[in-house]
Amino acid sequence: MSAQQLSHVANDVIISYGNTVKNVINAYRAGGERVAGLVEQRWDHAFAQSRAQLSAETAKNATAAKAIVGGYYTRGLSVATDSANEVVAQMVKLANTGVERAANGAELLQAKTGIHAIDTVAQATLPGAVALSTLASTIEQKSAVLARKIKGNNVLNVARRAAKRKARAA
Repeated sequence: MSAQQLSHVANDVIISYGNTVKNVINAYRAGGERVAGLVEQRWDHAFAQSRAQLSAETAKNATAAKAIVGGYYTRGLSVATDSANEVVAQMVKLANTGVERAANGAELLQAKTGIHAIDTVAQATLPGAVALSTLASTIEQKSAVLARKIKGNNVLNVARRAAKRKARAA
């Protein structure tokens, strides 16, 4: 039974680390959105200052170029972070499956051989695994707080703004 207990603790650690990685990915996305918003604000300010010196066609081309570059950046950020989150989800799923299979295999081996060395090792390592699980949970919670701080309330939703611009242009 100790092998199963150890596998549950190991799965908790895997899930915590998976959530931590997702928090980091989400923080990266929020940071990328902040950068995009700041660049857009700076561009708008610079464009407003120089607008009078530009021909109508040049202004139109500059606005179109901004929309294209911004759209590529936004889509790239979205695809990259969505893909990274999916990879993490699959890796967590695979790791949990591996741990469960190993625990089930250990139980079958012990049942067939009558030797309970694996349970003895699991009992010896369980306190360390529980401590690691607690640490992983703490790291997960701290990373979630950090991701929320990075996201903040003022993050410009670049994708939503780009969609609104596209709708207005159409």
